[in-house]
Amino acid sequence: MGKKDTVTKDYMSDNATFADAFNFLIYGGRQVIKPEQLKELDTTAIALPYGEGERPVPIQKYRDLLKAMTDGNIAYVLLGIENQSEIHYAMPPKNMLYDAAEYVAQVEDTAKSHKGGKKSETGAEYLSGFYRTDKLLPVITLTVYFDAEKWNAPKSLYEMFGNIEPEILKFVDNYHIHLISPADIADEDFSKFHTELSLALKYIKYSKDKKRLRRIMQEDTAFKTVSRRTADMVNIVTNSNLHYADGEERVNMCEAIEEIRNDAVLETLIGLVKDGLLSLNVAAERANMTVEEFKEKTAELNN
Repeated sequence: MGKKDTVTKDYMSDNATFADAFNFLIYGGRQVIKPEQLKELDTTAIALPYGEGERPVPIQKYRDLLKAMTDGNIAYVLLGIENQSEIHYAMPPKNMLYDAAEYVAQVEDTAKSHKGGKKSETGAEYLSGFYRTDKLLPVITLTVYFDAEKWNAPKSLYEMFGNIEPEILKFVDNYHIHLISPADIADEDFSKFHTELSLALKYIKYSKDKKRLRRIMQEDTAFKTVSRRTADMVNIVTNSNLHYADGEERVNMCEAIEEIRNDAVLETLIGLVKDGLLSLNVAAERANMTVEEFKEKTAELNN
């Protein structure tokens, strides 16, 4: 597992962050899913094909994260997260397999629970191991994409097909992925998050637009006191080369970004030149620039 995969998995495993992502996806930001309702589950999905073949081939997949949402005692929905630091062009089949494996596992677990317990009422129930009154838990898989680029990969199974006749397609069940992608989040919708996931995704969205990033970080005072875990995560996934002292529990992101710090110094020098308190030559020298470079940077910051 790469460093980006490791850090994003660790970041999203926090119950508050995990719940925040699903509250954004399902409830538009309303705080319905509570962190204390989430129970960590085994992310290994192993399923055997139905039947009694001589050599059943197991399917084994490893999800990033899987949690059960409970009412305190009983689980009533399974929530999974797949973290992507890069675009995956086959995400629909990948997530569909995870979901299918979870459903098959539920059927198998139910069949095992019947052994030595309640007897089946019909031969069909006995053969399937799943009784008419048995129920499955729904499974929802969310893909969280940690990159500034727009997700240009298929979001549904249908998008991966070629030119298929409508008469055939109507008999093929579609599968849609659920996606949180920073580039697709409108600025006003970041407020629908209630943890620092909002700051992390906003930073990622503008990480390749330094001028816009600088502006939003100056406007949003929350960036001045970000937790170390959030700063570490965005630093790694965006290759930002943030600078902050070891052991700091809170990080001022504006000060941590060297380019933003340099621009702040330049703005001060530019202001002194405009006010006639500093000559252009002296200002350029203090900025370690030529006069032409200083003029170009002045024009860039003023645009």
